[in-house]
Amino acid sequence: MRYLITGGAGFIGSHLADYLLEQGHHVHIYDNLSTGRLSNVQHLFHHERFESSVADILDYQALERQIARCDRVFHLAAAVGVRLIMEQPVETIITNVQGSENVLKLASIYGKKVLIASTSEVYGKRMETQQNVDSLREVDDWTLGPTTKRRWAYACSKAIDEFLAMAYYEEKQLPVVVCRFFNTVGPRQTGRYGMVIPNFVQSALRNEPIQVFGDGEQSRCFTYVADAIGAITKLMDTPEACGQLFNIGNDQEITINELAKRVKLLAESDSKIVHVPYEKTYGPGFEDMRRRTPNIDKIREAIGYEPTYGVNDILLQVIEYFKGVDSSVFVVPGEQKTISVDRSELTTNGIHVA
Repeated sequence: MRYLITGGAGFIGSHLADYLLEQGHHVHIYDNLSTGRLSNVQHLFHHERFESSVADILDYQALERQIARCDRVFHLAAAVGVRLIMEQPVETIITNVQGSENVLKLASIYGKKVLIASTSEVYGKRMETQQNVDSLREVDDWTLGPTTKRRWAYACSKAIDEFLAMAYYEEKQLPVVVCRFFNTVGPRQTGRYGMVIPNFVQSALRNEPIQVFGDGEQSRCFTYVADAIGAITKLMDTPEACGQLFNIGNDQEITINELAKRVKLLAESDSKIVHVPYEKTYGPGFEDMRRRTPNIDKIREAIGYEPTYGVNDILLQVIEYFKGVDSSVFVVPGEQKTISVDRSELTTNGIHVA
């Protein structure tokens, strides 16, 4: 099969590319590098079944050329991360809604199966506002905050993506699967946009204060990237999954305070754990959820999904990754030039720039 991965230079996309190539498929990644990094896939540049384009999902013609050539599409490209959402709400909405519309429209025109990546953020404040809610199910109602709170722009934009996907399935008979990711983590994830585990680990390895927002008693469930990749590839291969929505996560909760303690212990760090008000980073009135726990019964029944990595396993993998990588630069294979991953003007080797 020939797969197109939008957002393929990102954290999840790069691991997906690795997996698909290992399975013998052809892979073309498509990324504008706004949050993705070529360093995530530089080890694939000379692979005979790997191709890449530096291009934007808002570029309809560039996207059309690649969707026309592929057999299936994993649509992972999005504006992500709480910090990015708070700083660039316009880009968040336009990228997520218009970008997904482009993917779905072109997939429908060319008859390509699509998997759309969504997010647990869509559930909003349900566990805060509804009594006796122990976990979040795909059929549950969702409760968002007011439109004056910009953090809800991301959740709303991804909900629109889901509505679009289901509309294309029902009206256009497009084979499409929608997945809501719950805190997927692992090597290559950056803490640049507020992701908690890479931020904690990097601080611990530098023996700098580990900053916990709020009182730290909010809890989350973390999914290792390999478990998430296994889930989405099996769903893509399952005909009965079309037109369906699935949670992808781990249902084991941990408080952020406990997470910080485990990072410090496993990294053998001398860091202090400090608590920081949300307002210091995100501005006044920022809302965070106390719990967000997935119900994974549906995906268990559909494909036999079961998370295999616990929190300690995940943290050890991330710690080892950050011990051995300098994420600020990479070297393009075959060249001597060192290239900053944040530069907008890139000198590339075997990479198509749309």
